[in-house]
Amino acid sequence: MNFEKFTIKSQEALQKAAELALSAQQQAIEPAHLLKALFETDENVIGYLTAKLNVNRPAMESRLDELMLSYPKVSGTQPYLSTATNGILQGAEKELREFKDEFISVEHLLLAILGSKDKAAAILKDAGVTRAALIKAIQSLRGDSRVTDQNAEGKYKSL
Repeated sequence: MNFEKFTIKSQEALQKAAELALSAQQQAIEPAHLLKALFETDENVIGYLTAKLNVNRPAMESRLDELMLSYPKVSGTQPYLSTATNGILQGAEKELREFKDEFISVEHLLLAILGSKDKAAAILKDAGVTRAALIKAIQSLRGDSRVTDQNAEGKYKSL
């Protein structure tokens, strides 16, 4: 996985996901860590999308916290991407191609999490997030913009 193909915000989210796992003494970086990290590192895009989708953020984040607490604890090891999280990064790359973008952004990561079979996807779906509604919200956010550089999230019209 070439992390230079990720926007700055998506790189920050991956770093934050690793920090969340490490601080909880969890070895595997799971999709829930990544979703929580997206909420914490990119308030503009994620805030816009969750507001547009009428998501109850506090309730969803509470469920995410519960899920993360259920992961096994270990000590003295470096965190690594779980198989599920690796699959999400590959899914984000597919989303990038569908949008004809050049860099993997937080929207691609969110769509990939939603499209996974992980419990984090179930939390999104239970909050009322559907793929069609999320794509529509992303299009509303972006307007005619595409992700053509690593700072793309800061350039959307609605922000």
